[in-house]
Amino acid sequence: MSEQVRVLVTGAGGFIGHHLVTYLKKHGYWVRGIDVKYPDYTTTAADEFVQADLRHWDQAQRVTAGIDEAYLLAADMGGMGFISTHHAQILHNNALINLHMLEAARTQQVKRLLYTSSACVYPEYRQVEAAVTPLKEEDAYPAQPQDAYGWEKLLTERLCMHYAQDYGLETRTVRFHNIFGPLGTWEGGREKAPAAMCRKVAYAKLTGNHEVEIWGDGEQTRSFCYIDDCVVGLYKLMRSAYREPLNLGQDRLITINQLADMVAQIAGIAIVKKHVPGPQGVRGRNSDNTRLRQVLQWEPEIPLEEGLYRTYIWIEEQVRRTLHVDHA
Repeated sequence: MSEQVRVLVTGAGGFIGHHLVTYLKKHGYWVRGIDVKYPDYTTTAADEFVQADLRHWDQAQRVTAGIDEAYLLAADMGGMGFISTHHAQILHNNALINLHMLEAARTQQVKRLLYTSSACVYPEYRQVEAAVTPLKEEDAYPAQPQDAYGWEKLLTERLCMHYAQDYGLETRTVRFHNIFGPLGTWEGGREKAPAAMCRKVAYAKLTGNHEVEIWGDGEQTRSFCYIDDCVVGLYKLMRSAYREPLNLGQDRLITINQLADMVAQIAGIAIVKKHVPGPQGVRGRNSDNTRLRQVLQWEPEIPLEEGLYRTYIWIEEQVRRTLHVDHA
């Protein structure tokens, strides 16, 4: 790049944000990372990392100064266990973060902004069967997200649209479908299904107790997208001229029971599934990637088995350290 573009990544201490910072640095950008915390598992590649709480207007305005482009990933979020039990906290915190960041981008004359939304915006009534019809972008309306997390995401999508219409801010909106990979939360209640399953199977392997708990009957379905594909998709969307919300995920539907079996095979053990009560979210969810392919001339490429392998190896090492177990 002849003149280095200055990019802001909010949520840079989190899973996707951390990987995105690394990707943007490799592509020649100057990057300012923002989060309330530093990355948990490795140092950041950001040129500048600022600890800031974007729920406060003055901090949002300060970190946006001098920025050309912004990727908004900061959010109070987690897996189904967290987002199904913290509605007020999530709606309050995330609304403040995104209201402030959009207005800060406008006042600081940021040229382009990408907002990371979620498949949680899709209506519950379209996701009541395990053999779910893949969700198209227009299926978000009539609106009926399941949780406060989805409602706030949908509200901010609308806000991005209006900032583009009223103020000329170039906005892009992506809807994530279950992104996973190494260097993400894997314990403590905020982890998502692939990380939780890798942790449970790793504990089973290393302790010799091969019983693995699964919430519900395990027949609920999802599609899972590996982090390396995710950051490529984010970058391609930011560089595109497409202004409407766009799905980003794999379109391969599997059950949670199948996910458990895949991880167990990677670990090299046989597991005994113990189905227990727990939050399951919608019965089925899958991404329709038709528009993704049309708009970006691309779609996620890394097979689920490969992504799970990379993720499991990393999480097993974290569990080993927790249990103080040496390699065989």
